[in-house]
Amino acid sequence: MSVAFDWTVRVYYEDTDAGGIVFYANYLKFFERARTEWLRAAGIGQQQLLEDEGAAFVVKSASLDYHAPARLDDVLSIRTTVEKLGRASVQFSQQAWKGEQLLTTASVKVGCVDTATMRPRSLPEGAADKMRAA
Repeated sequence: MSVAFDWTVRVYYEDTDAGGIVFYANYLKFFERARTEWLRAAGIGQQQLLEDEGAAFVVKSASLDYHAPARLDDVLSIRTTVEKLGRASVQFSQQAWKGEQLLTTASVKVGCVDTATMRPRSLPEGAADKMRAA
């Protein structure tokens, strides 16, 4: 649906296990940050959505597959693509790359909620328009 968005992250000591390999759950952090940067690049500020619209994004589901390890000091490219933009949710496809080597793939579904009730709500119209254009 959309053009891929690439965001770069370096692996720090805190991201690794005792063997110097990225701890598996930290890919979720990398993917979360990349989605946030994708929103910023599309002109969508999450703090502004909270304040102006009473809307927030929450992860509904995530599925990851690990193909190869990343290590301390590696520079990774996190690729984010929107697979489907729904009325109240966004389905993302994400990948972590080290150069030409695919390390991890993920499918992440994010829902929009009303912050007062934490119940699902439609994506704010302006944000949805910007997502479609991204």
